[in-house]
Amino acid sequence: MQLAIPFTKVNCESKTNDKMNQTGFFWHERCFWHGAGNFAFLLPAGGMVEPSGTSRLPEAPETKRRLKNLIDVSGLADELICSTAIIPANEDELVAVHTSSYIEHFKRCSAEQGGDLGLRTPFGPGGFEIACLSAGMVRQALFAVLDGQLDNAYALSRPPGHHCLPDFPNGFCLLNNIAVAVQAVRRAGKAERIAIVDWDVHHGNGTEHIFYDDANVLTISVHQERNYPLDTGDASDTGGQAALFSNLNIPLLPGGGHMTYIYAMQRLILPKLAAFKPDIVIVACGFDASGVDPLSRMLCGSDTFCEMTKALMDFTGNRLVMAHEGGYSEIHVPFCGHHVLQQLSGSAITVNDPLSPRITAQQPDISLNLLQEKRMNEIAELHQL
Repeated sequence: MQLAIPFTKVNCESKTNDKMNQTGFFWHERCFWHGAGNFAFLLPAGGMVEPSGTSRLPEAPETKRRLKNLIDVSGLADELICSTAIIPANEDELVAVHTSSYIEHFKRCSAEQGGDLGLRTPFGPGGFEIACLSAGMVRQALFAVLDGQLDNAYALSRPPGHHCLPDFPNGFCLLNNIAVAVQAVRRAGKAERIAIVDWDVHHGNGTEHIFYDDANVLTISVHQERNYPLDTGDASDTGGQAALFSNLNIPLLPGGGHMTYIYAMQRLILPKLAAFKPDIVIVACGFDASGVDPLSRMLCGSDTFCEMTKALMDFTGNRLVMAHEGGYSEIHVPFCGHHVLQQLSGSAITVNDPLSPRITAQQPDISLNLLQEKRMNEIAELHQL
């Protein structure tokens, strides 16, 4: 019986090298079970079945589950080093980023019926343990690359993390996964200067806040202007007094497409990374800038994410860590993720993205691209790039 989904083994034009990379793919079934919110207790499942209601939230498990399904079906998973042996982040690692009072409150609610601790952060019973698993997944991926066990890695982390502040979760984020991982490797002496590139369509306000006064962590966020949160992400926010110009915000007007994001990478992100000289680069990899995402108004395609991945791999010599963040189109996230994983691994397995022709046809007029470029050139001048 022939599979309905079209996939082929070919020599991919975007292949990064003549040999496969050792690419890790970290995931865990329990992370798909997050998100039932305050109503999980109405239909208890004994803790051994995915809670009812997880698919009714915008941040639903289906986008991530279908990404994992797609790499299984295409055969790409067989070429990755897949691991579900995740060690959850422990409390010492959590309090290096979050306040003890917040962690204790989170644990109490998790042990009871769940709740909503901040703004748009519902979780059910056991939500704390799942969030620790998600943070531990990113930490594990980062250590594995820094220790030389892997060339690069992708963590299919859920719940996401980049909106979470030290004491206030928001935007579906309960722990700041990347910040927890960064502090863990720094405390272990594995890296000193770390760069975080956040291309989730929403501003990475939590990560920015945590490292705003830290000159050894460069935070970069390219996002749709004033999508979420409404009051953060301005280009004028360049870092605290102790870390001036260690934060780069690239707010884009709605409707920005492929060329806008590639220009941001070439004009701003890569020059900023070159000036900073990081030991390692971590990507907050959200796919919600997709042209069919319900929570954004941008027009990126799977090739956009693939090309940005290639640009960072060329800069780092293939040494890269990606942590999954947003992305709410269950029909497009799998294709975006597959393109990124194909690029990370150097695999010849490619999957045809059926939405690519539509998104390509909807790309903005050159006049909008030129306006976006003008705004980004002004940001470059601000950062002396």
